[in-house]
Amino acid sequence: MFSSVNHAHSSFTPVDFLPRKRSDLRPQPFSPLPIIRNSQKHLHSDASLKPLHIISVENFSFSGKPQQKKPLTVSNAYEADRSRPLHINIELPDEQTAQKIKIGIYFATWWALNVVFNIYNKKVLNVFPYPWLTSTLSLACGSLMMLISWATRVADTPKTDIHFWKTLLPVAVAHTIGHVAATVSMSKVAVSFTHIIKSGEPAFSVLVSRFVLGEAFPMPVYLSLVPIIGGCALSALTELNFNMTGFMGAMISNLAFVFRNIFSKKGMNGNSVSGMNYYACLSMLSLLILTPFAIAVEGPQIWSTGWQNAVAQIGPNFVW
Repeated sequence: MFSSVNHAHSSFTPVDFLPRKRSDLRPQPFSPLPIIRNSQKHLHSDASLKPLHIISVENFSFSGKPQQKKPLTVSNAYEADRSRPLHINIELPDEQTAQKIKIGIYFATWWALNVVFNIYNKKVLNVFPYPWLTSTLSLACGSLMMLISWATRVADTPKTDIHFWKTLLPVAVAHTIGHVAATVSMSKVAVSFTHIIKSGEPAFSVLVSRFVLGEAFPMPVYLSLVPIIGGCALSALTELNFNMTGFMGAMISNLAFVFRNIFSKKGMNGNSVSGMNYYACLSMLSLLILTPFAIAVEGPQIWSTGWQNAVAQIGPNFVW
């Protein structure tokens, strides 16, 4: 059933906006049509000439059945679904490539500083041929630099215990032997010859791992050692200033550093000490081990005589 309301004009008076009586606010009976009331208290016969006002349209519908209320549409701010990945086109470098570059920089830096160290070490040994004291002073300088770094908070101070130092002891013994043996070798022969012999350290590493630790390697690994061993042998045979002490020092250094690396790899497992601090602690412990042996082998009296001879040859600039 359709319902239509016709009126001549619509007007709103201030009376319409005043509060109504409580009797007017009573619940109205259900009706499918709009509840239409005259704003005038007295109804006249000609109701079409009076303004009509719609009080409620809650029950208005075009059918005889009441229309169900529809839920209100709520507009909220859009919130992104965090479970969905963000598609942002940002090209990041490959982690493996970055790691390879980082390791390459470490190798290059180590090689360059090692070359400088060997050259200056050889210059000192030429005028001051006391490798035990030279090795001791090298460890002392490195230990002093790390102590200053820890004191000034440049590097984090490592947290160690008695178990850490017990694990580090065999590593320090092997490091001390290898360090002194290499310095003794350089004091007797050329730096180039010492490092040609020391380049055979990978061969020692494979052989020790095979016969001592029982680790097997593929055949190509063993075949790659042939040119290394052959090159070291050829260099030793053609060296004009060959010295057995220098040769044996380099060989002992290779063997000692192989055991140092093996013990170090086992000792670092489970320790929270960084690589730099680990090496600093290793140098300090090696310094404590080496100092009494250096005093026993060479001694302060020999060092004093050697210092006077060096200053006589080079002058006061020997320190620099």
